[in-house]
Amino acid sequence: GLLPAAGLRRGSTVAVHGGTSLLFALLAEATATGSWAAVVGMPSLGLAAAAEYGVDLGRVALVPRPGAELPAVVAALLDGVDLVAVNAEKVQAAVARRLSARARHRGAVLLATGGWPGADVELSCRFSAWSGLSDGYGHLRERRVEVRVHGRGAAARPASASFTLPGSAGSITPASRGLALHTEATA
Repeated sequence: GLLPAAGLRRGSTVAVHGGTSLLFALLAEATATGSWAAVVGMPSLGLAAAAEYGVDLGRVALVPRPGAELPAVVAALLDGVDLVAVNAEKVQAAVARRLSARARHRGAVLLATGGWPGADVELSCRFSAWSGLSDGYGHLRERRVEVRVHGRGAAARPASASFTLPGSAGSITPASRGLALHTEATA
């Protein structure tokens, strides 16, 4: 309910700020529903952690170090994959705009980790304390996060909601203390 189209809209560019947990949650939902995904330019991405979040690794293509060919690799993947995640730090602004246009034309979703010029939707994640430890020992199980969304078009009105990430099943779930979806008035 936080995303404008009740999910990732085909042809859109989504910038994800605040770590890989939210990226994993988005990839998990997409691959669980049968979509194919690719991850480009993220050599230190934790595949075991992604699997724990529910990402179907059998539906994910990895290009960890595309080098100077990153724009060409992302463009080719946008032609044949439902969702392409890319490290935004490695893409110049003019190239970013061309890749967003290609995603729009091909009906793919471009997920950028970090700032992306002209992103349709921007998701930012703020983390709070982990839970699971008791009396100084135990296992970290989940943490509460505040996810804020803003952008253009249907996402022009900022909104935020609280979740546990990872939740009890490993994926993102509404916070146990009542999911509150907040919309913010714009000036």
